[in-house]
Amino acid sequence: MSIQSTTPMSTTDAQRTEAALRRLTPRWTTHVVHTIAKYGPEMRVSDVTRHFPALSQSYISKRLATMSEAGLVVRDGEFDRTAPYRLSSAARTLGPVYRALAQWSSDHIDRTPQGRYDRVEDALHRLQLAHTTETVRLLSEHGSLRLTHLAERLDSPPQFAAVRLNRMQADGLVARTDNRHGAPYILTDAGRALGPVYAALQQWDHRHTVATARAVPAAERTLGSPAQSVRTAAALRRSPAPSALFSHAPVPQPRVPAGLMQAASPSRGR
Repeated sequence: MSIQSTTPMSTTDAQRTEAALRRLTPRWTTHVVHTIAKYGPEMRVSDVTRHFPALSQSYISKRLATMSEAGLVVRDGEFDRTAPYRLSSAARTLGPVYRALAQWSSDHIDRTPQGRYDRVEDALHRLQLAHTTETVRLLSEHGSLRLTHLAERLDSPPQFAAVRLNRMQADGLVARTDNRHGAPYILTDAGRALGPVYAALQQWDHRHTVATARAVPAAERTLGSPAQSVRTAAALRRSPAPSALFSHAPVPQPRVPAGLMQAASPSRGR
């Protein structure tokens, strides 16, 4: 992705990116998506639980219900607790997002060997808190900002902004220019390298937001007969699984801070 073709990220873009992150962040979500992709295409709660011996079936059931609300899994029998779950189209296209998160973590956060999906969940945990993306955007745009200036731009009380910046420091995303009280904040190398992660998240969000927002004819919205529902479910079950773990298709160019893309570009040669 060239720097010239990148439109600066707006506050609205940052808010949408954080909303996308919150859909993916709840613990074990990444592992459950991977499990259904690998062993599905359909799995009941009990089937999924067998792959997580440390977790109870009730916990997995609640996690799948939360993932259903987030649009990551679907099931045909809405009121049938034994009906199997399958990945939604949104979950089946998470590959580029997971790869970007894993690569960012490996290059800039933790170079010790660990499982790919543990790494992805750790990266999501660092990035999902409110105002984190907007803070990264502001520091990318201005270079450095003091706490009071950041709080003003975030429309947030200074005390809240200070708590958020302390957490971002602990997560390796920002640093102070020096140890003096009131010294400005700047992005770390890890913070400056987030461009590809945000680009992947925005592509994913745009693809599925646009698809969901398309108007559906009234005739298609009408609930079909039970026989039609059964035939539809059977047809979906016969549909071939993606040839890769996750599929991906080109989408319109996302908007990320040009400074982030420029700072991240040297790492591509590694």
